[in-house]
Amino acid sequence: MNAVNYEQLQQMYAGDEYYWGKEPNDLARRSLELLPRSASDRPRAVDIGAGEGRDAVLFAEDGLGTLAIDIAPNGLQKATRLAREKEVDLRLDLGDVNTLTLSGTFDLIYSIGTIQYVEPANRRTWFDHLQEHTAPGGINSLFAFVDDPELTPAPDWGTNEYLYDPGDLPKYYAGWGILYSRSFIFDDDSSGAPHKHAAEEYIFGKPPAY
Repeated sequence: MNAVNYEQLQQMYAGDEYYWGKEPNDLARRSLELLPRSASDRPRAVDIGAGEGRDAVLFAEDGLGTLAIDIAPNGLQKATRLAREKEVDLRLDLGDVNTLTLSGTFDLIYSIGTIQYVEPANRRTWFDHLQEHTAPGGINSLFAFVDDPELTPAPDWGTNEYLYDPGDLPKYYAGWGILYSRSFIFDDDSSGAPHKHAAEEYIFGKPPAY
C-alpha cells in the first residue's frame, strides 16, 4: 500500500464527520444521465477510490449494483455507514489503485481524485484493464489533475502523485466516444492552505457490440 498516502487518507477519514461531505459530485450525477440503460439487466458500477462513498452510494440509490474500492479502511467504514443511512446495498473492496484487478464487466467505471496515483509507466496497461472490464456500450467517467505551468504546486501534493498533461486521457481511449469533457481550475483548501488545481473530466463511451 505504498502507492497512495495510506496514513494520510486514514487520518482524513477517521472522524465522525464526512471529510468531503455526503453530497455526490456533479460528475457522478452526469454519469448517471449518460449511462445507457438496459431493460433486462441491472447495470453494474465500480467507484475506484470511493473514499467515504458519497458517489458510490448515489449509484446504488439509482439502482446500480455498486462496488466501492478504496485503500483506506476508514473511508470504506464511512461508506458503509452512508449506505445504511440511505438504505442501499454497497459492496466494498480494499485495494491499491496500482494493483487494481477488476472481475467481470461494469456498465460504469468511475474514478475521481484517484487516477493521479497511477504510476506513469503503468498507465497504458491500467487504462486497458478498465476498458477490458467495461461492458459494450458502457462508460468510463474520470477526473484527472493536469499540469498547468501558471499554477504553483499544491502544498499537499505527494511525491507519489503524478499530473497528467492537458488532453492526455483521450489518448488512452482510441475508438471510444467522448460523451462529455470539461477543463477547469478550482480553489481548494484541503491542506489548510488555500491553493488552486487544474483538472479535466471526461466521460468516454465504449462502442456497443454488434
